[in-house]
Amino acid sequence: MKLGIVGLPNVGKSTLFNAITKAGAEAANYPFCTIEPNIGIVTVPDPRITKLHEVYNSKRTVYATIEFCDIAGLVKGASKGEGLGNKFLGHIREVEAIVHVVRCFENDNIVHVDGRINPVSDIDTINTELLLSDMEILERRIAKTEKSAKFDKSSRAELDILNRVYDWLSEGNNARAMEFDDEEEEDFVKSIGLLSYKPIIYVANVDEDGLADQENNPYVMAVTDIAEKEGAQCVVICCEIEAEMADLDDDEKAEFLEDLGIEESGLDKLVKASYALLDLISFLTAGEDECRAWTIKRGTKAPKAAGKIHTDFERGFIRAETIAYDKFAEVGFSMAQAKEKGFLRSEGKEYVMKDGDIVNFLFNV
Repeated sequence: MKLGIVGLPNVGKSTLFNAITKAGAEAANYPFCTIEPNIGIVTVPDPRITKLHEVYNSKRTVYATIEFCDIAGLVKGASKGEGLGNKFLGHIREVEAIVHVVRCFENDNIVHVDGRINPVSDIDTINTELLLSDMEILERRIAKTEKSAKFDKSSRAELDILNRVYDWLSEGNNARAMEFDDEEEEDFVKSIGLLSYKPIIYVANVDEDGLADQENNPYVMAVTDIAEKEGAQCVVICCEIEAEMADLDDDEKAEFLEDLGIEESGLDKLVKASYALLDLISFLTAGEDECRAWTIKRGTKAPKAAGKIHTDFERGFIRAETIAYDKFAEVGFSMAQAKEKGFLRSEGKEYVMKDGDIVNFLFNV
């Protein structure tokens, strides 16, 4: 899973990335400080794995992870090459989803590329550049498909979809908001790799005062309103505070959050939102050797999930011995009591995995 962190220059992208990964990406007060994208991997917080580790005293504990890519600041005209825009847009094409950081704070010491704070305008600038880049791709694809459509019926159907998407984007709409006639059409559009089709999370980057009173922050309200209209998510984060917490241990971090009156860090919220955005869930394996969260798409059947561990597990799948984490916790993490109460199930090839399933796969090859 790779998510790209995007936004205008000097909105807090690299500060957020540093806090996420502790990787020390350069965060300076001038545009295009980040040229080549920085990559960082962060764990998905999961107290279930932490508890299973305690229960089994496991030698090894592995959490699910998400990869974040810190992409340089885009500016108006990026789709035409402004500010090395084409290169940066290419970096965005390589990610599965977008984390769009929007500046929602005033600070005279940090330059805004347009000279004023306006989240609505900032979002529009980025979205417009993504749309213009997508339309350029579609224009080339349409020109190519028109030639083959003269002789091929399937090409004519593709041309119809391409023209509909182009018209939709021309009206200022994102591709991800478009409704399609069927799943086949949707899969075809997805295969084109349009930037505006990628799922998105907006990060409203506030200062400490804005975090304390985010419900009355007009900048945050503006971002939230746009997110709701697009069917996207909005996470409010103070990137500076998250950067301060990055070097604290868990106890110090908990105390820091308590002093701020916050239950959960902004980064934890972002990581969980990112996981949900991609429609991902975790099944769990647990034992003395290892406790681990395995990432799969929601709706994955048991054999395919088994293949995440090893291809032999999928090829020789027999059945899955499964218990829901909540049921296991209900009996005090006693497998004997779980069996006695009938909580331990035996599932076959058609079983659709659930988030939090603790599984032992049986196979034969």
